[in-house]
Amino acid sequence: MSSYSLLAIIAIGLASNLDNAGVGIAYGVRKIRIPWYSNLAIAIISFLATLISGLFGNLISTWISPWIGQLIGTIVIIGVGVWVLLQPYVEKKPIPKETSPTSSFTRLLQNPEEADIDSSKSISLAESILLGIALAMNALAGGFNAGITQLNIWYTSLSVGIFSFILLALCAGFGEKFAAEKLGNRATVISGLLLIFIGFRQMF
Repeated sequence: MSSYSLLAIIAIGLASNLDNAGVGIAYGVRKIRIPWYSNLAIAIISFLATLISGLFGNLISTWISPWIGQLIGTIVIIGVGVWVLLQPYVEKKPIPKETSPTSSFTRLLQNPEEADIDSSKSISLAESILLGIALAMNALAGGFNAGITQLNIWYTSLSVGIFSFILLALCAGFGEKFAAEKLGNRATVISGLLLIFIGFRQMF
């Protein structure tokens, strides 16, 4: 494995999970516990989302020439990066309660406490599935990009799963409201820029 491939796998793992950092701190602020088994379930969901989208991207890459695969991967990953960067502006608009599943997941990331459905101040295994799906949305693009550009899908999926578990566990320990707001804004920017950088780096 080349040094670039390793860096790309690590970068995808980080970029796919920076939302976890903001959510973890938000839970810390609200004194909502994330037990290790719930955190592990979220990490597994991110791993599976990356793996499935990566296998799909890999399948498509067998039907097209390598340069077209690189181009598609670049367009997808840069497009998601730009979408992530625009989220702070899009999220200023109120999201209706009765909307599509995608909007519901977006609202959940804006208000992570909604995942604690029973208000127990602890994320149960069942509640972690909903939160895990919401947090895994960015992983889909990273996995597809890895598959279509011939990065190692298993290593990429492991990177996403491991960073999911680590970032959520570590950041849940930081409970200051100011820190949560700061990281939330910066995490979105860093995540978007990382994805855009990965996309451009693949082509040049």
